[in-house]
Amino acid sequence: MSTPPRILVFIPAYRCEAQLRRVIGQFDQQAQGWIDTVMVVDNRSPDRTLDAAIERGREQFTHCRFIAWRNDDNYGLGGSHKAALRYAIEQGYDHLVVLHGDDQASIADLIPQLEQGAHLRTDCLLGARFMPGSRLQGYSLLRTVGNVVYNLLFSLVAARRIYDLGSGLNMYRLAPLREFYYRAFPDDLTFNYIMLLGSYHARQKVRFFPISWREEDQVSNVRLFRQAFKVLSLLGRYCVGRGAFLRRELRARPIAAYTGQIVVDQAPGGARP
Repeated sequence: MSTPPRILVFIPAYRCEAQLRRVIGQFDQQAQGWIDTVMVVDNRSPDRTLDAAIERGREQFTHCRFIAWRNDDNYGLGGSHKAALRYAIEQGYDHLVVLHGDDQASIADLIPQLEQGAHLRTDCLLGARFMPGSRLQGYSLLRTVGNVVYNLLFSLVAARRIYDLGSGLNMYRLAPLREFYYRAFPDDLTFNYIMLLGSYHARQKVRFFPISWREEDQVSNVRLFRQAFKVLSLLGRYCVGRGAFLRRELRARPIAAYTGQIVVDQAPGGARP
């Protein structure tokens, strides 16, 4: 019998104290049964985000390991991805799940994919808000239309059907990511877009699956129109440069290493390893 793959769930968190408690509450015994470790990565939040994660995580995670991590600097969402990816690779995990800490996506939507073994047949298993079977709650018509249009533009350039450029629930097989070719990808919110183009360029197996998505009390840090023009500019530069573009320095501030500190490391059952 083959050994089950080791899965680390990475929860990026910034100024989402109330929402993060609910995200951690999503991990019932069934979900924890599929996971080796849940790792909350706080990107230097000025509020009690990390404290909330520790308080809720200590009582919730009884069947998997729980790590609370604080970045050494504010690296942005993309930078937090890089910190978590490097940690997961160095610690010998096989897959990394990304679940945003703002409680818009649900880990429950991934469980059927794990039960079907979809993660064993793909390199990137990406949650999609805009494909048949997805469910949107509280999402504006303007943003829905904008996302669908951009999905179509990216699909044309990538010559692949793209259903979402970056939702709050994704899963990556770590073997293709060991070379850290994404080091110079943007550290901001556009990281997911470039990561997707990079995955297609590297001929990785990408599969989308429908998810539920809700907007309630979340606070967005995105300036909608500025972000839209920035994404369009990146797509145009990729269309012209392809591989050469992906090898460029795309960060506003190059960072040598995406380091952080483990604040809490709790083994299953509440004991510290």
